Amino acid sequence: MVELLAINPKKGDDKFYRYKMQRIQVKVEGKGNGIKTVVVNLSSVAQSLARPGSYVIKWFGLDLGAQTNIDPPDDRWIINGSHDAEVLQKSLFAFIEKYVLCDDCGNPETDITIKDDVVRKDCKACGARSRPLPHSNLINFILKTQPKKGKKEKKTKAERQAARRAKQQGLQNGNGNKDNGSGSGGDDNSENGSNELGDEEIDAGSDDEFTRRITADAQVIDAPKEIKDDDWAVDMSEQAVKARQNQLPSEFREKLVLEEEEEAEGGGNTAYDELGNWVLEQAKAKGIDKVDDIEVYKKAKELGIETKHRTVMVLAQTLFNENIAAQIPKRAGIFKLLVKDPEDTDKISERHEKALLGGIERLLATTGKDHPKLLTPDVISNKILYQLYDKDLFSEDFIRKWGSKASKKHCDLATSREIRRAAVPFLKWLDEADEESSEEE
Repeated sequence: MVELLAINPKKGDDKFYRYKMQRIQVKVEGKGNGIKTVVVNLSSVAQSLARPGSYVIKWFGLDLGAQTNIDPPDDRWIINGSHDAEVLQKSLFAFIEKYVLCDDCGNPETDITIKDDVVRKDCKACGARSRPLPHSNLINFILKTQPKKGKKEKKTKAERQAARRAKQQGLQNGNGNKDNGSGSGGDDNSENGSNELGDEEIDAGSDDEFTRRITADAQVIDAPKEIKDDDWAVDMSEQAVKARQNQLPSEFREKLVLEEEEEAEGGGNTAYDELGNWVLEQAKAKGIDKVDDIEVYKKAKELGIETKHRTVMVLAQTLFNENIAAQIPKRAGIFKLLVKDPEDTDKISERHEKALLGGIERLLATTGKDHPKLLTPDVISNKILYQLYDKDLFSEDFIRKWGSKASKKHCDLATSREIRRAAVPFLKWLDEADEESSEEE
């Protein structure tokens, strides 16, 4: 496993410090006059610092007095001569001190900005702007290689997400917490710096791990079994279907809303009712947060509805409660799997997106009566919608379309309008992020 180091070396002893990078790894090749050092993981390190790899390798060349390759097509960053990894690591920390860390707060969330040939560090965390960086050969290189001015470039989703995280932490670090006195600081492990989202650290690879576990379990589910004719002797008459539906808990009948105009295959909604009823029974027995995602998916697959959009709607209303803000990161794995287009798993299905937001809208409408804070912009925009977006559970085009028009499909029209009004800050942030230039002019 690659060792991770604190980007700010002064924070090396702080186990809660979250800005990390890989330790420099090198490979010395050749001999004699042809000896050279390949920095194996320079691209990864540069990405952690939010700086181009060419800046880092150029710094190494200037600091060590050696020739380097600035833009290798094969990602082989080379420094002429033999150089020890520890020497390069020490040199890298000097680069970080000068060109990455904020001079005010020491945070590495800074951007290099250029205006009138003056280079500065702008901190996205505290908002501070550094003094002009002193003239040096590296500054000359940065000025020489700056992108040509032209049309404004749209920021990528990852850049917008990073900007939003920094903005939220900037509000909470030094500028006061706007979470109505929750008392949480920006150094919390949660994405929004609020204890409402829980203290658990979410593994960045959890979604992929969840998918691998699902695939393994699905093989067991799909294994051929000997089935007796009597096993399928289920009364599917209209009277029997209604009788089974009436046996559901009253809480579930009130809470669960499906698209009435679309009938489920085989008649009735029994498969979806059975799934929702099963989840509620599990939640009642051991607590909603203890309901296992793998078991939920296996149950849906057992019922043959794991790819159906209505399954997403059912689970959005049963796997979440008034603590939805803290629950979204923990449930992202299963919903990320469920919202995929069954015919093209590389895409999100718009039908499934509608089902997810429809189920959450219904949940907010019913739960918000007892917990009015759920219907505020702080919760809906900053916590619910942002986390769904951050976890790739809906597309930008879809959420804009959803936010443009209220609907009485999942709740009364007045509440639907209230929810969309609370979503305005998030939608505005998306629009502003699209209009921002990738560099300050």
